[in-house]
Amino acid sequence: MSKKASIGVTGLAVMGRNLARNLARHGHTVALHNRSEERTRSLVEQFGDEGDFIPAYSAQEFVDALERPRQIVIMVKAGGPTDAVIEEFAPLLEPGDVIVDAGNAHFADTRRREQALRERGLHFVGTGVSGGEEGALHGPSIMPGGSKESYESLGPLFEDISAKVDGEPCCTHVGADGAGHFVKMVHNGIEYADMQLIAESFDLLRGAAGYSPAEIADVFGTWNTGRLDSYLIEITAQVLKHVDGASGKPFVDVVEDAAEQKGTGRWTVQIGLDLGVPISGIAEAVFARSLSGSTGLRSAARGLGGPTRTPLTGSALETFADDVEQALYASKVVAYAQGFNQIQAGAAEYGWDIDLGRVAAIWRGGCIIRAKFLNDITSAYAAEPGLPTLLTSGGFRKAVEDAQDSWRSVISTAVRLGIPTPGFSTALAYYDGLRADRLPAALVQGQRDFFGAHTYRRVDRPGSFHTLWAGDQSEVEA
Repeated sequence: MSKKASIGVTGLAVMGRNLARNLARHGHTVALHNRSEERTRSLVEQFGDEGDFIPAYSAQEFVDALERPRQIVIMVKAGGPTDAVIEEFAPLLEPGDVIVDAGNAHFADTRRREQALRERGLHFVGTGVSGGEEGALHGPSIMPGGSKESYESLGPLFEDISAKVDGEPCCTHVGADGAGHFVKMVHNGIEYADMQLIAESFDLLRGAAGYSPAEIADVFGTWNTGRLDSYLIEITAQVLKHVDGASGKPFVDVVEDAAEQKGTGRWTVQIGLDLGVPISGIAEAVFARSLSGSTGLRSAARGLGGPTRTPLTGSALETFADDVEQALYASKVVAYAQGFNQIQAGAAEYGWDIDLGRVAAIWRGGCIIRAKFLNDITSAYAAEPGLPTLLTSGGFRKAVEDAQDSWRSVISTAVRLGIPTPGFSTALAYYDGLRADRLPAALVQGQRDFFGAHTYRRVDRPGSFHTLWAGDQSEVEA
């Protein structure tokens, strides 16, 4: 009998190819399939010495190459292409077989697909994979959803190829149906916020302190040796050091200042609105990218008046980099707190049992937001599994309280000099809103009751009430 593969990968663009190679490098026999036969042949020709591959050039040949229960990983574009591949392979499979979607699918699509395939006796596993093409090859963070039964066979393979931190795999069974893709979506939303805050730090150091990109790279390099130690801080320093070969200018000065996005950040904000979760830091990061890309609008508004930017001097200049570090750290805590609150809300809404500490633990390696900081988040949820927000956790609470003076000073400087800091500013506003004894929402409720009879609740007795604003302004129970 010919040898069978323990897992198959269909869709051999960069991510699929690297994931297949990663599996083979770890001793797993991998069946290969691609719509274009040339990609399958190319992978075997270039990397066949890395492990055992079984190339297949038809759907049936691919399925026949797999041991049971068959496990197929789909690595194609989200949406229609994913549905098309599922419909190509599902009729060829048998009850108990597993289809894995390891792309950036919308979790609602994953829930739909999981239910439809469950009715056909098949397991469907929506799996978040973070780390880019290098992570896929050398060890990503992997976030599988789906049934517990599917994880019994699939989990050991994914844990084997995932990144490792302190010997622990950066992979866990996140929860049922769409939980894996939901958590990956929020991961990407946090990533948006993290990147925006870092970019604002750069803009502040340059616009307010007059640092060159090379000098800012050194600042980020120093930050990367402390509590901000992370992949994003590390690569930021490298990007800022880079000099354009054609012009001799700093690389960051020759790149168009219009940031693009692929949609997962936008999904995070949309679902945050649906769930009623205030993820303002993530939202501002998404809107900041949208604003940067609104080139026509920006061109029309470029002549609008603003303050003169006078770089800082004296003691204010001497402490500014440290102040920005404090503001960055505090704002980062807020962004992650909001992201984890959204995961909590999603779990409650969709019936998932998600261990937030485990989520933080598998994000410590392999993924784009991997950071020393996540060790502290893991510990916070281990100490208090029902933690309402990271901002009330002992270590984070103290750090943010200690950062307040610097945080407020940096934002004041930004406002005075006309440097936009939507990420920093909204993070502080969220923090101040959370800690406030009373919010002006009481007035909003009064306005809503006045024009729409929407009613309100009182602080001194239960029930809902309405004031007869157009009449004698007496109050009635609703």
